[in-house]
Amino acid sequence: MSDQALLARMERVEAQLAIGQLPARYALAVDSRDLEGLTALFVEDVDCGRWGSGREALQVYYASEPVLQAFYRCVHQICGQTLDFQDADHATGTVYCRAEHEDGDHWVVMAICYFDHYERRDGQWYFARRDERHWYSTDWLQRPGAPHWQNWPGKYTGERFQPRLPASFPTWQGFWSRTSPQQRASVSRQPCEPKEPSK
Repeated sequence: MSDQALLARMERVEAQLAIGQLPARYALAVDSRDLEGLTALFVEDVDCGRWGSGREALQVYYASEPVLQAFYRCVHQICGQTLDFQDADHATGTVYCRAEHEDGDHWVVMAICYFDHYERRDGQWYFARRDERHWYSTDWLQRPGAPHWQNWPGKYTGERFQPRLPASFPTWQGFWSRTSPQQRASVSRQPCEPKEPSK
């Protein structure tokens, strides 16, 4: 192996290790309400949608009532990460997470998958974007899906807030479209009905 190839492999391993720290540091910052530490994980000009752009706008977003003021204690447990590199400075990946939240008399559990975009700037890796999707949210005393998959008492009601997983996985519909409605009903009380494959 050439020195150049060895150097490229070492840089890739270093990139994987650095990117692997981002979700763990994100979870710690959210759980400890460290807004500066949290927003420092993102690129300086992060797009915050209607909140604006940049880390200051991101701090305002996270500090708002719909986000980190919506619950008191929380625990985000990172369960695994995948990474795909587009080039030396850009990567995408997924991060599985089980999150628990104290909301008044409720202890709400969520099963989450983050769909991440990472970017290296000046030798440092950051989140460029995070898209949080989940399978369910429910009080820990209730079974997920009973009565709904999005079952956070008093919050997140309506079609806009319905979980996007598992149906937003690109392979989900294709897999289940090969089975009958009866088969799906035999393994789920609330199957996501697959769309017919496009011809």
